[in-house]
Amino acid sequence: MKKLIAGVVVFVFLSSCGNKKTNIDPFAAITYEVDSVLHHTDSVSNEKLPEAPVPTDVDESFDDFIYNFASDDVLQRQRVKFPLSYYKEDKKISIGKQEWKHDNLFVKQNYYTLLFDREEDMDLAGDTSLTSVQVEWFFIKKRLLKRYYFERIKGAWILEAINLRPVEKNEDTGFIDFFNRFVSDSLYQSQHVLDPLVFVTSDPDDDFSILETTISRNQWFAFKPQLPLERLSNINYGQRNNGDSSTKILALKGIGNGFSNILYFRRRGGEWELYKFEDTSI
Repeated sequence: MKKLIAGVVVFVFLSSCGNKKTNIDPFAAITYEVDSVLHHTDSVSNEKLPEAPVPTDVDESFDDFIYNFASDDVLQRQRVKFPLSYYKEDKKISIGKQEWKHDNLFVKQNYYTLLFDREEDMDLAGDTSLTSVQVEWFFIKKRLLKRYYFERIKGAWILEAINLRPVEKNEDTGFIDFFNRFVSDSLYQSQHVLDPLVFVTSDPDDDFSILETTISRNQWFAFKPQLPLERLSNINYGQRNNGDSSTKILALKGIGNGFSNILYFRRRGGEWELYKFEDTSI
């Protein structure tokens, strides 16, 4: 299997030097190969897996698991397959257990972000039948994507590989470029907020009711949350984030603080705009 992956890496590197007019993602083969290897993990010998990974209550929900994985150094080391394959563009690095440094992911922040194309895909976050999930970092200014591959093996979630590479055109570069300017240029932001803006929030007189109303563009600046400037996190539960999608949903979820904001964007006439804002924080 190692020879197979090495061959793919060489093939991808050579292919990327070819005709650039084609719309082929030069890193797609690496990602495909990593996915292929991970989906056949059950056939890999036990010596390549962490010693006796025993599923616990946190494994039922990936969201519960990933919080504990990022917070607990002991659990994290138990749930990483060493030596860990780290793909960095056209290179592969193997990280041994002694070289591994604890990764806090996003738990040191007040919130993390999720990206969706469709509202119905948001239900995937609570799916307990998932067996494969990727945690992603979009480095906005550097235009890099870092992806962690997790597989549920015999009921226990395991980190199988990490891949760091440039964001490709079919991976939301249009929206990422827009969002970069949206959060860093207040004038540009004002020009790309629908007026009036649909506003969904909790009923102050009834904790169990939701109100839908509108606010002006100026009120948006009074209500808007602090938005990430450097990087966006994402948990890919199986939803598609297509660069050709005309809608994007950015969910901001608090970590143990009841914070929940959702921003709904759409592309009209080639321009992105924020058309709906939801604040149901507790």
